[in-house]
Parts: sequence; structure tokens; C-alpha cells
Amino acid sequence: MKKNTILWFICLSGLFYTDLYAKHKVYDMTHFGLFPNTKINASPLIQKALDSIKSKMPTREKIILRFSPGRYDFYEENSTQREYYISNHDQDNPKKIGIALENMQNIKLDGQGSEFIFHGRMLPISLIHSSNCQLENFSIDFENPHIAQIKIVSNNPEEGIIFETAPWVHYRISNDSIFETYGDNWTARPSTGIAFEEKTKRLVYRTSDIYYSTKGIEEITPRLLRAPLWKDERLTPGTIIAMRTWLRPTPGIFLSRNINTSIRNVNVHYAEGMGLLAQLCENITLDGFNVSLKGNSDPRYFTTQADATHFSGCKGKIISKNGLYENMMDDAINVHGTYLKVTERINDYTLRGRYMHEQSWGFDWGENGDNVQFIRSATMDTIGYENQIVSITPYDNIMTKGCREFLIKFKNKIVSCINGNEGFGIENLTWTPKVVFSGNIIRNNRARGALFSTPRKTIVENNLFDHTSGTAILLCGDCNGWYETGSCKNVVIRNNRFINALTSLFQFTNAIISIYPEIPNLQGQKGYFHGGTNGKIIIENNIFETFDSPILYAKSVNGLIFRKNKILKNTQYKPYHWNTKTIFLERVKNEIIK
Repeated sequence: MKKNTILWFICLSGLFYTDLYAKHKVYDMTHFGLFPNTKINASPLIQKALDSIKSKMPTREKIILRFSPGRYDFYEENSTQREYYISNHDQDNPKKIGIALENMQNIKLDGQGSEFIFHGRMLPISLIHSSNCQLENFSIDFENPHIAQIKIVSNNPEEGIIFETAPWVHYRISNDSIFETYGDNWTARPSTGIAFEEKTKRLVYRTSDIYYSTKGIEEITPRLLRAPLWKDERLTPGTIIAMRTWLRPTPGIFLSRNINTSIRNVNVHYAEGMGLLAQLCENITLDGFNVSLKGNSDPRYFTTQADATHFSGCKGKIISKNGLYENMMDDAINVHGTYLKVTERINDYTLRGRYMHEQSWGFDWGENGDNVQFIRSATMDTIGYENQIVSITPYDNIMTKGCREFLIKFKNKIVSCINGNEGFGIENLTWTPKVVFSGNIIRNNRARGALFSTPRKTIVENNLFDHTSGTAILLCGDCNGWYETGSCKNVVIRNNRFINALTSLFQFTNAIISIYPEIPNLQGQKGYFHGGTNGKIIIENNIFETFDSPILYAKSVNGLIFRKNKILKNTQYKPYHWNTKTIFLERVKNEIIK
């Protein structure tokens, strides 16, 4: 009896084992020569492995790419090269890719805690034209970051600033006496930066972006230099500076044209652009995705060169939860679409539209059947009625990739006032997502905390905004400079904690929460940009711990509720903000403040 029981258990176990691996085929990456901790260039090895796996991969089989724990080094040499046009980044090509996942279905990349270290100027990971894919359990970093970290040693108004470079910074003095940093196939001449407190790693009070000249620099001893023209009394000895440029060639992770993507337990410690950039994707979940330092003992004071996460022209649902976003050079999250500027009215059914911002062009803007609306740039009023794309073709290029202008034919007749001379924008309403941003920590970063520009349901809850330096939450919209759509029609901001935001001034930083569309002619506006009906923007049950006055600024809103919020004043910093009002409303109606 006992023997039969054992045999029955073995048979059942065998069936379970077979069923499990019939559903998930696991590829051990060591079988393709990818061993950890070797310093061998992983770039060509991973591409060879992916090519082999794709050639054998059944259409619907679920695949796991499993890395053994440890460090993997990726170099530019023999890496995959692609022509990618990435929203809100520099449009220089080709890009050199560490791990290029393209045209994949049902793939999970499991790093098992591995460190992916990149060298030179690379795009670490791309996931393109794929569905039902997961990225899990790894970190991204660069051996030699393009941001140069220094420490102020002395500051004399007559002799300039003496500073010490961090031990990992590669630098030289150019023939024309300029401080240069360099690495594998790159050089930089930083002229701006962010100042951090040495002990707290927070931004120095009232410094914003600092600018300087290193002309005439001299080396006193190795790693100790004097910049005689750098004069800034705010930078006391001990201050840490992240010296940088405005370049942003690539994000840490690039997502484009994907459906149902999830990223879990992934850490981006540095990227020369954003931590993650997603464009034209449907349904993205980030759970435990971090743009962060390597713990309290990390000698670095900075993470990414730009935003932690950025979503451009996506749809479906974006869920971002349980993340840590710290010490980046821009916002934790930005969700928006892109206005095309009307440059020519061809006829009553056809317009020519153009991408206007220098860092956002070259990729798809819309598809046949997409719903659109039209905006007057000066007042940000919607003009006429919604319409539908019948056809969209590139105008200034043979194909969409790399183009800036489109010819767009619409289903219905276009309102007669829309033309290419007075300033009108086209907004794609189909490619707009719902958003849930919850359980995240945002701290010690430049500029702003979270930006949202989508008409669909947006929930911002249970987050900690800790010393974000600028506005903590911004509801924006701009058809004049950034050309980032659009209006917020259904927003709930609740159960968040805000600690000493607004220690510096940046763009759109009128209060801790700023509802700030860019409207050049507010007096001429006929409608309202944000909201739409009563109670469409709700701010409730939040805690504001602040040293200054401005809590809420709102412009061009119909239906704003601010209630059950607690404001706790402190004296950690001296009040300085030009806005001395707790609540500052401009052209707002149907508001409830209590």
C-alpha cells in the first residue's frame, strides 16, 4: 500500500513538472556564454542568444530568459545598433543597444538580482513591438556616468571656487583651459548642475539650476582644481555638485509599440536620459520600479539625467506603484501626449501638422480611426468638435520614422477658422491613458514630483513627496513650448504626504500642487482647460508639511474640490516664495475649498 502511494505521488509530480515547463520554457543564459562576473562584453552574446531563441520560439509559448545572479558588462563594441526616435530625448542616431528585445511575445527577462553595467554611451534595454512581456529582478548602471560629481573645498569671491572631483570621474583640462570629462567614446564640458547638501543629499535651498564657467581652470593637485571665474556664494564648502550638460541621448529602458508590459523589482541607478521612456504603448505596470541610489552608503548624489519615468502617447492603463524615485535631474513621472501644430490647411478635410519640440519627433503620432480635437494655442480653447483620422501619411519623409510633419485627412469637415497661420494644435484623444500612481516615494530631486496631462481617470494616492525641490504635483498642458497634451478631466489626489516642497523655483512651480496649463492669453479664453464639470479634480485627505505659504495654485479649471487636507507649518527653511497665498485661483469656477 505504501509503495503504491509513493508511485502515485511520483507520477503526479511528473505530470505537474511536465505541465509547468510546457507553459514556461526556461532559457538559462549561461548556455549562450553569458556568465556573470567575467567582465566579458555581453553585448554581442545577448544578441546572438536572442536571435537563436527567436528562431526556435513557438508563437504562443511563454519564455523565461534567466540570468545567473551577478554582474554583466555591456560595451558599445559589437553591440546592436538601431535607428530609434525616442520622445523627449535627443534625436541622434544610431543608438547602441545593450539588450534589444524586439517583436517578442510572452517573454519574461528575469535577472535574478543581476547588475547590468554599461560602458560608453548606450541605451541599456529596448522593448519594441512586443506583447505580454515582463522585465524583472535586475539593476541598470553605468561604470562611468556622464554626470561629474564634485565637492566644494573652498569658495572665495576673489579667487573663485576650489573643488575636488569624485574618485571615479575622468577629467582633463582642454587646450582652451576648460574642465572636460570623458569616457568611452564621449566627452562633455559641463556648464550647469545641481547642488546637494552633503549630509542629507537634498538639494541646497534656493539654488535651482546653477550655472558656471570653468574657463581658466587649473589643477592644484590631482583631483583638486580651482575655477577662478566660478563665483557663487551659495555654494559653501562641503556642498556636492552634480556637474552636467543638457544632453539626454537615451533612457535606461525604452518601450515602444508594446501591449501589456510589466516591470517589477528593477532598479535604474543611472541613465544619461530618463530612467524609463514609454511611447505608443498600451497597458504598462511598474511595481517596485526604482530610480534610486544604491542605499545610504552610495557615494553618488545623483541618479538619472532627466525624468525617472515618462509616458508619451500611451493608452490603456498605466499603473506605477511601490517605487522609489530619488535624486534624479527631473520629475518622477510625466504622462502626456503631443500636440501637432497646424502648419497648413490643405482643404476642408486635410491639414498638415508638425512636431514642434526638438526632442519629440520622428515617431508615429496617430492611426486611421483615431479621435482627435483641435486647440487654439493662445487661449487653449478647444475649437469646433471632435473629428476622426481617415488617413495619416508622412509629409517631409518617405516613411514615418524620422519625419516631423504629417498630412492628415479627417472624416468630417474641419472648422473654417483653423489654419496654419494663427496657432492651432491637434490632439490625439485615442492615445490617452488612465493612470494610477500609488505607494511611491519621491525625494531629493530637481524640478517637480509628478506631472499628469491626460483626460482619463487619474488617481494619485498614498505617495510620499519628500523635498521635491519644486512643485510636488503638476497638472499641465502646453501647445506653445513643450507641446505636451492635454487637459485633465478626472483627477483624484488623496492620502498623500508632502514634506517641504518648493525649496527652489523651477518652471510651473507656483505652489506645492500646481494646476498650471500654459495659456498666453488667459483673458481671451472662453472655456476652461482642466476639469469640465463639478468635482472633476478632487484634492482631499492629504498632509502638507511646509515652511512656506503656497499649497494650491489653479488656473483655468471648472470643478475643483480641495477638502479635508491638513497643513502643518515648520521652520526648517525661511519662507521666500513670491506667492504668499495658501490657495491661489485664477479663472476657476465651481470650486469647493473647505
